[in-house]
Amino acid sequence: MEPSVLTAVVAAAALVCRAAVLEMRTPGAGRRAFAFATDRRALGAGLGAAVALGAVGWATVGGAEVVVWAVLAGILVASLTAERRPPGE
Repeated sequence: MEPSVLTAVVAAAALVCRAAVLEMRTPGAGRRAFAFATDRRALGAGLGAAVALGAVGWATVGGAEVVVWAVLAGILVASLTAERRPPGE
């Protein structure tokens, strides 16, 4: 496996582990961490970022590792742009 792809997979695994630890400390925190998956605006922003980064990366570097990094960046953008709701809502 390409080292660059492995780095992206490790980063994604770290985010999932972080959500699991948050869930163990505070029930419901993990669900809130992944609430962006139901926010249409956040998913649109993440998809736009992934497509833009993927296209630029593919044109300049090429290769499948660009797709992995573009997807990871899209997930992070979606997570950051999601509407935050207070607990219990």
